[in-house]
Amino acid sequence: MQTDKHFVIVTGMSGAGKTQASKVLEDMGYFCVDNLPSPLISRFADLIVTSEGNINKVCLVVDLRDGSFLDSIDDALAYLHAIGIHYEIIFLDASDEVLVRRFKESRRSHPQSPAGSLLTGIQLEREALAYLRDRAQTIIDTSNLTNADLRQTLIDTLTSEETGIQVMITSFGFKHGIPIDADIVMDVRFMANPYYVPELRQLTGRDPEVQSYIYDRPETQRFLRHFSDLVLELLPEYIKEGKNQLSIGIGCTGGQHRSIAMAIALGRRVAEQGYEVTVNHRDH
Repeated sequence: MQTDKHFVIVTGMSGAGKTQASKVLEDMGYFCVDNLPSPLISRFADLIVTSEGNINKVCLVVDLRDGSFLDSIDDALAYLHAIGIHYEIIFLDASDEVLVRRFKESRRSHPQSPAGSLLTGIQLEREALAYLRDRAQTIIDTSNLTNADLRQTLIDTLTSEETGIQVMITSFGFKHGIPIDADIVMDVRFMANPYYVPELRQLTGRDPEVQSYIYDRPETQRFLRHFSDLVLELLPEYIKEGKNQLSIGIGCTGGQHRSIAMAIALGRRVAEQGYEVTVNHRDH
């Protein structure tokens, strides 16, 4: 049995933006429930399915505030599947450094360390939620997102119906760390580096001069052809698995030249095949 009900389960790290995400989904017409104990999710789903109302889109915000959360969430999700409710999990994450700063600015205590170290509480929560993070169809790293950015990311994620998946391509510098929400990470530091060309050093991978320097090389053309073919071959398989967002990180040393140019080129090739693509440049 398949119903027309759609559940979005928002979870993730404390301080990563779950409350803000709930507000966005409410504005999108979702009936939002915060901190519903996971043993009650099945009863709540029955009420939604059997009611004569027109509640078709539901957002459940769940996390470790519910002490039984980890023990019963699998049963709750299995029940949703059994009664024909389509659901997807959105996991909100952020770096430890950003979470520490947010808690200190808000002067709130972390739910996993009411009397202990803030960083220890964050690390304990990250370990506890690792299993659910792996099950999520969408992972959003809010470390560098404003509320407006998060809003647009959620809207893009939940309205990408035409192709069934949204491709997020992020250029970055390895010296600044790998994006924590990346599903695929590609290292392009093997390419000739424009940084060592004096007239290109102050430019970026957005500039035509830098792009020509990178794109015109045979090894770049071979890489771009093989990598884009691989991504395009994998996308239908991710869609079959229910994933609605694929995050690809392309990294060079500083995130200024090679990664930007290759993120732009890959984004163009994937978009040409009809997929919804967003290209971001994290470090420049």
